Amino acid sequence: MRIGELAGKAGVSTKTVRYYERLGLVDPAREPNGYRSFGENDVRVVMEVSELSEIGISPSKAGPFVECLDLGHEHGDECVSSLTVYRDTITDLERMIDALSLRRDALQQRLDRSADRSFKKEKPMSDYTTLPEGLPVPEDDGAAHGLPGSSMPRLSLPASDGRSIDFSDLGPGRTVVYLYPLTGRPGVDLPEGWDAIPGARGCSTEACDFRDHFQQLRNAGAERVFGLSGQNTEYQAEVVERLRLPFSMISDESLALADALGLPTFSAPGHDRLYARLTLVVRGGVVEHVFYPIFPPNEHAGQVLDWLVQHPA
Repeated sequence: MRIGELAGKAGVSTKTVRYYERLGLVDPAREPNGYRSFGENDVRVVMEVSELSEIGISPSKAGPFVECLDLGHEHGDECVSSLTVYRDTITDLERMIDALSLRRDALQQRLDRSADRSFKKEKPMSDYTTLPEGLPVPEDDGAAHGLPGSSMPRLSLPASDGRSIDFSDLGPGRTVVYLYPLTGRPGVDLPEGWDAIPGARGCSTEACDFRDHFQQLRNAGAERVFGLSGQNTEYQAEVVERLRLPFSMISDESLALADALGLPTFSAPGHDRLYARLTLVVRGGVVEHVFYPIFPPNEHAGQVLDWLVQHPA
């Protein structure tokens, strides 16, 4: 077969095939007219090298996998030399992760110092990333007992990434939506007496917990994770960026979802109506499970993860 046909079968460009040829990974025969001629084994090799490249193993290190295929193995990683490349690549990635973590920590420290200087003339700020001791524990008032089995409403709300989320069509698999009253922002006071309201404090810590457990939640069957509050999208976009959240926040300024499902809410100074902290697990357009009340919020993502693991879809 010609190079174009090979590229089409392997799902790569002809430029990629030529690159692999320069590296010696494929060795086409030459016809009398000078054209390259490739076989089905070359298709396997190109596909193998391309797949390895997608997971971080560069073509220059793919030789052992190609040799393994040439020896007649069904897969290129059935040889000891291939496993060595896996281990070496993992080691390299771990070094990179460590180096990036150090850079991130250094940047965070500089950010914190800069923010402290910027607000040094203000009264001391609350640390919204940690929970103070002695917070009141919310009690189950029965407000969420009738939610499991409820159909999600035909309601579209804006998200921090510019999308519009339709709750009646969230997509296949499970969706986790955690509802919270409001997220604190550095330099902006929370409502008076906020810490005395059971379950109110801890929105930033809850967001960070979902951030830190995000991949585990995905692995456990949560196809999508959203946070939702009555704050506007601009406010939530700032939170997503500042807390480095890998998921979007949904804005429900009129608390339309609360009205549609009868979700619990409460009031606070300066806020007539806020969402009570609650998490929905939705599948097939129906509320499958509800977490309510939630405490402590900084451990809630782990609670959701445990439930997903114990109740596989």
